Amino acid sequence: DSGAGRLSFCTKVCYGIGGVPNQVASSASAFYLQLFLLDVAQIPAAQVSLALFGGKVSGAVADPVAGFLINRSRRTGSGQLRPWILGCMPFIAVAYFFLWFLPPFTSLRGLWYTTFFCLFQALATFFQVPYTALTMILTPSPRERDSATAYRMTMEMAGTLVGATLHGLIVSGAHQSQQCEDAVLPRSAAVSPDATRLYCIAAAVVAMTYPVCGGLLCLGVKEPPDSSAPASGQGLSFLAGLGITVRHPPYLSLVVSFLLISAAVQVEESYFVLFCMHASRLHDHIQNLVLTILVSAVLSTPLWEWVLQRFGKRTSAFGICVMVPASVLLVAVPSAPVAYVVAFFSGVSIAVSLLLPWSMLPNVVDDFQLQQQQHGPGVETIFYSSYVFFTKLAGAGALGISTLSLEFAGYKAGACQQTEEVVFTLKVLIGAVPTCMIIIGLCILMFGPSPRVPSQDIPCQLKLRRWAMHVLGYTQAGLPAPGQHTCTSKPNDYACLLYSS
Repeated sequence: DSGAGRLSFCTKVCYGIGGVPNQVASSASAFYLQLFLLDVAQIPAAQVSLALFGGKVSGAVADPVAGFLINRSRRTGSGQLRPWILGCMPFIAVAYFFLWFLPPFTSLRGLWYTTFFCLFQALATFFQVPYTALTMILTPSPRERDSATAYRMTMEMAGTLVGATLHGLIVSGAHQSQQCEDAVLPRSAAVSPDATRLYCIAAAVVAMTYPVCGGLLCLGVKEPPDSSAPASGQGLSFLAGLGITVRHPPYLSLVVSFLLISAAVQVEESYFVLFCMHASRLHDHIQNLVLTILVSAVLSTPLWEWVLQRFGKRTSAFGICVMVPASVLLVAVPSAPVAYVVAFFSGVSIAVSLLLPWSMLPNVVDDFQLQQQQHGPGVETIFYSSYVFFTKLAGAGALGISTLSLEFAGYKAGACQQTEEVVFTLKVLIGAVPTCMIIIGLCILMFGPSPRVPSQDIPCQLKLRRWAMHVLGYTQAGLPAPGQHTCTSKPNDYACLLYSS
């Protein structure tokens, strides 16, 4: 049956919509959280560094914990992964709102924002791990997984665009260049009530995307009854699986390369607004520049999916290099026309950097399962959770160290004009740091081992082996074996010969 394993258009769209809330919240915090903490909440840069580092580390630590708990959880009537996805959403919305709320006290604001950022990152992780692992469960077809991943990345990029745009439009009145014209002592200036109110409104709007998109995901995506994870939660334990997967050469190459590339993208996003505010005279262009980055990223995602299918995934990785000359040019010529050109090409580069690892990861999982046939099902969650764990840990270190460098450079919270040392530090963070990370990461990706390209009979082989593991589990439990799966390959294919024997 040529249609076996195919996903409907509605399923792909609803699956993509499920990932929108996390991206809406992440994009708003990536571009504006540092600005909010430094200039609105007026927290010292050292405390902001602690908050960002602590939040990212909590999200990273939550990844293996989420993978372990999800791998051990029992299957319910709605599946094994969907209950985790839907159950986390209301709590994430509450944590996100209080992340932008200005408490009445001032002495413990650093602890307040550290707590809620850690809570938000951990809860978002408990959503993201089962959501991304759902890709391996929906279909055994590598081509359909790539298609579903493209839908998800397109929707997530649209969510990134909506999040940063909505947040930026709502809070745009809180950051006007003319507010600094007559300021003599900006360090001691009181926080504007309008600024705090606007940030709370923006946080509430973003938080509402969680229940809306979660409902659409629940209605449009059904977890198949024969998913690879057994109902009893048996199979390869998480800790044992983690030790095995990190020694798989293609996976190790993928993780290390995108560990550096994703950290570079996070640094670029986090300091772009601060660079426009304090290292160039682009105050009035911030919202439009952020919008340019995100629009170009959204529009180029389908194009990169075509390039990925037509020329291969490793060849597509060279698109990430576009960010290198763009960031260097912005530091050298910080004018408005150059900034818009740089913003456009940066968005194109960000799109492929986000799409590529999630397209390559299913191939790595298939390659591992074919080589390590003695291991049972459930490795999908381990691969996805450990990948997010390593990339988040890298982002935590990069953001924590870079923000701490602003403290050493003498950053003044709430000041309208920073010192030359701060300006130079921002130029290094927006130009030299991402450039070095991207070049090293691409070298590792290009010259490291790669997974084998799946052939047509591999999905059938994997499906048969997963079914055999299920039969073994049911037989050991004294239960009747589930119904046999129909092989979707042609009668003379190797997988079907294996099945018939």
